[in-house]
Amino acid sequence: MAERAALITGASGGIGLAIAAVLADEGYALTLSARRPEKLEDAVAHLREAGQEVETVAADVTDEEQLKGVFTAHEDRYGRLDVLVNNAGVGIGAPLAEIQTKFLDMQLAVNLRSLILGTREGLPLLRKAGAEHRKALIVNTASIAGKSGQPWLSIYGATKAAVVNFSVATEREVGGEGIACTALAPAFVDTDMTEFVKEAVPAEAMIRPSDIGEAVRYLVKVSPNCHIPEIVFTRPGESAGAP
Repeated sequence: MAERAALITGASGGIGLAIAAVLADEGYALTLSARRPEKLEDAVAHLREAGQEVETVAADVTDEEQLKGVFTAHEDRYGRLDVLVNNAGVGIGAPLAEIQTKFLDMQLAVNLRSLILGTREGLPLLRKAGAEHRKALIVNTASIAGKSGQPWLSIYGATKAAVVNFSVATEREVGGEGIACTALAPAFVDTDMTEFVKEAVPAEAMIRPSDIGEAVRYLVKVSPNCHIPEIVFTRPGESAGAP
């Protein structure tokens, strides 16, 4: 069995894959999940080529049974869970008067519901890890849009604000069991998800996915006596309310 193991959703690119690279470098065995199996396999090839221990489980996180299957596969493979990264997310902008119900439901399902269900499914193994070494960790990917409402991103921002709140509630409930919970709230990161804004904010001016990965490295290295409830990432010269 691995000495440490992590599970990451939304791991076929961008922030999730950057976090995976950091945790692999830190010696964690990995279960990585994303919706499209071909993209997921292509994304993790470099980790496997480097000799990292990686399990891949393609799943639609909006399907509760598929999501449960990710955690079952992880437990069957590794028998432990030390770090859970709830990273799967989707953003669909629209003016208030043009919000489509299907896209509202999609963002609620991916950004919030799956994160809550994933936390529930991961808790039994996280509690065991917390009892063992007081250093189990849940990382929830929120957004700076969840810190201050943004026009055309009202639904996305609302889901991410809920992620921040849920993260605080999680830590207050299970922090005494050796489980920390941190919300990551970045401004625009250079990923596929931010293609819509790259004419206004060029990719080279955006936060790097590796910046988020390095923040997770910090989180796994601090002592169990240090809890970081939230990390906000901004671009130079911008306030914490600007994406």
